[in-house]
Amino acid sequence: MSTANPVWRAIAISVSGIFLLEIMAALVKVLIVDYPAPQLAVYRNAFAMLPAILLLSLTPGWRWRWDQMIIPLWQLGLLRGVFITIAQVSFYFSLSFMPFATASALTFTMSLFTTAFSAPLLGHRIGIWRWSAVLTGFGGIMLILRPGSETFTIWAFLPVLAAVGYAATAVTSPLFPKSVPTAAINLWTGISALIGAIVLTTTTSGWVPIASATDLGLMVAMGLVGGSGVLLLIFAYRMTEPSNLSPFDYFGILFAFVIGYMFFGESPVEELFPGVIFIIAGGILIVWRERVNKARETAE
Repeated sequence: MSTANPVWRAIAISVSGIFLLEIMAALVKVLIVDYPAPQLAVYRNAFAMLPAILLLSLTPGWRWRWDQMIIPLWQLGLLRGVFITIAQVSFYFSLSFMPFATASALTFTMSLFTTAFSAPLLGHRIGIWRWSAVLTGFGGIMLILRPGSETFTIWAFLPVLAAVGYAATAVTSPLFPKSVPTAAINLWTGISALIGAIVLTTTTSGWVPIASATDLGLMVAMGLVGGSGVLLLIFAYRMTEPSNLSPFDYFGILFAFVIGYMFFGESPVEELFPGVIFIIAGGILIVWRERVNKARETAE
């Protein structure tokens, strides 16, 4: 069996997770018309825990004992939930007034922020090439947001804030020991995000009654699809190095554009280009530099 097979398997799992998260985002865009973003985050996090609970139940040796539930660095698991809450509410709210593909594309600046965060959090050395990539991606953000235009408001930065939250969550994943089940990490993060979303809903927008069984079904689907997507991504990023997966993250922009066109009648070509090219270029530059550094370390 080829040694490349595990990498390609991880890539397939990662792309599948990204696709599921774009489907989840489409369901959020449908529901955000009638329900506030924090409340949608509550239902998303509540139902998203079901795949993690099912997976843990099928994990060999897992018995739902308290000593197993208290995972190493459980405090970090809770903190990741805070990051997720901020990211979710920011992204969901942005979907209420931005084209689907535009909001989604801006969240894919996550890899740029992940690079920036990896220096202080993981002790990685970030050289001139990778900082140049971060600045290139930031230029792409500005081209999409278009400072000086009517659409350039403080709210337009919400998808970028979401990317910051998701990046903070991603960069902390390697801090957990390999022995900790992926589903357990996801469950701790999900519980914290659920509590955060409940508090945010109660103190801000308040609760809107669910209007129909159809809406309830969409909320359940939103949570199950989103939770499954996150699990797939965590699995993929624990199977291989991030640099093997990062180039394929941008399939999400393609998925978002197709979904936005097919289901919402959107085609924001002028808004996305050329800014999205700079964002993708920045991400690819980061991946290239990581590979160069890895090859140099191997040679030494």
